[in-house]
Amino acid sequence: MASRLASEVARQSLPGSSQIHLVPGADHTRLFVSNGSRYYKIADTTAAHLQQLIQQGDETAIHRELVAMGLHTPPAIDDTPLQDPPVHALSLAIAQKCNMGCTYCYADQGDFGGPAKNMQLDTAKKSIDLLLDNAEPGRKVQVTFLGGEPLINRPALREATIYAAEAGARKNIPVHFSITTNGTLLKPDDATFFETYGFAVTVSLDGIGAQHDRQRPFKSGAGTYQHIIEKIQPLLRTQQQMQVSARVTVTPGQNDLGETLLEFVNMGFHSVGFSPLLRAANGRDEMTKQDLKTMLEGMIACGLLFEQHVLQGKRFPFLNMINALKEIGKNTHRPYPCGAGAGYMGVSADGGLFACHRFVNEPAGSMGNIYDGVDSTLQNNWLASRHVHQQTPCSSCWAQYLCGGGCHHEVLEKGRHACDYIRGWLHYTLQAHERLSRLAPDWFM
Repeated sequence: MASRLASEVARQSLPGSSQIHLVPGADHTRLFVSNGSRYYKIADTTAAHLQQLIQQGDETAIHRELVAMGLHTPPAIDDTPLQDPPVHALSLAIAQKCNMGCTYCYADQGDFGGPAKNMQLDTAKKSIDLLLDNAEPGRKVQVTFLGGEPLINRPALREATIYAAEAGARKNIPVHFSITTNGTLLKPDDATFFETYGFAVTVSLDGIGAQHDRQRPFKSGAGTYQHIIEKIQPLLRTQQQMQVSARVTVTPGQNDLGETLLEFVNMGFHSVGFSPLLRAANGRDEMTKQDLKTMLEGMIACGLLFEQHVLQGKRFPFLNMINALKEIGKNTHRPYPCGAGAGYMGVSADGGLFACHRFVNEPAGSMGNIYDGVDSTLQNNWLASRHVHQQTPCSSCWAQYLCGGGCHHEVLEKGRHACDYIRGWLHYTLQAHERLSRLAPDWFM
């Protein structure tokens, strides 16, 4: 069923109009209006007429139809880029080193192309000061610890966490914490620490057993899967304030995402998410357009599992699906794909500020440093150049404001070969949103 549905979704989700998109449903076609990401039930005759206009490429006539239907509104997003947005989230490269030898690491085996190093505690504290100095009382901020492998520098990570929590409390600024870890260095008392400070813990697990071991071995070449599974058990048992998630990087040859999803859900993860490998530092294992077609089929199979569980009244923490349904439900429309270079920045071990954790030590994403602060010229030039209206072919795509233009780092390094996959996934989740809104409305409350 998933294979047949994926083929139909791929066909139906192709770009046609930048203003509208038609989404066939069980009873009526739904009209998705790009401006404001709005969603309407329409008559079959209206759908047929709009489909004809889409096929003709008549954007002027489509605009007239939206006016006649009372659906034309002023643009929710114009050409004006963000200007000097305050930073409310920082990721600290607390350890620019790693104990693993992952085949595709974006951070060049954890050292970001330079000498392996730890972030000094003073640098972490200065980063936190910058974050809190720009925050308003009562508004939450986010501190994320990344690497490399952040637990290599456990003492600084813990001290920085305590420092941020106490400084935030003094200023009436809630500080939320997260960490992405390979899981190999976890100790039992990490579970207690992460629970105390309410961490969101993301563990990188790229499949079950041998699949994971092929992609994420130790530098010696030895497998890591069973080692990690043993190490994460205290976290899975302890999580209450803490939430422990699994992140799966998908490469060619991973053909059964549903099996992986069920394994990790049954293991007790708070959520499980998949992300295609579009750019690797060494060029290995990157997904082609054909690989992404296969992945879309697997993702839809996972989505159908999610729908089945929801209809049975069961929680099913498939993160990609949950996030997509929430975005659709709140009519998300955005000029950027994420907060990179705006509300979110990455900090290198030496205190450099970068557009996000993936740009650490890359001049293209430089945003200043923690000592002098954000360089507003660099930041505003970045935000002007990365606005979705400045991206090609985004301006002709119906999904432009749901997508926001795609991951900046991947697009700048590899281009836009994932567009069909992104559109296909969004089309499927629009259909799923209609089905679940009708059959399981309580899920959205």
